[in-house]
Amino acid sequence: MAERAERVEQEEIFSQVLRAGRRTYFFDVRATKADDYYLTVTESKKFTHDDGSFHYQKHKIYLYKEDFTDFQEMLGKATDYILNEKGSEVISERHQKDFKKEDTTNNGDSKTTDSFTDVSFDDI
Repeated sequence: MAERAERVEQEEIFSQVLRAGRRTYFFDVRATKADDYYLTVTESKKFTHDDGSFHYQKHKIYLYKEDFTDFQEMLGKATDYILNEKGSEVISERHQKDFKKEDTTNNGDSKTTDSFTDVSFDDI
């Protein structure tokens, strides 16, 4: 039992949680057998079934100290590229259908208008 408590203690060295809609990201510092530290990043996404039951799908990466600098550099380059190319506004097919509604003018032409009336907090 003491061994189990010691193992749990090692697993809880440092932890942060980022909640993002249906996704939750866990950033956990853990210890190697040699008592060095590494980072695990876990994405957990909730899926609800028609009967109301649900399950979580998880993806995990392990990041070791020797890779921190290169990882931070590559993550920075990738996120900067996305923001420079597309800006920070979130645009996806799912979000477009929620925010753009088809409307008709007096002459029968259709136009797209912005509308926030049908936004569900589950979609954000």
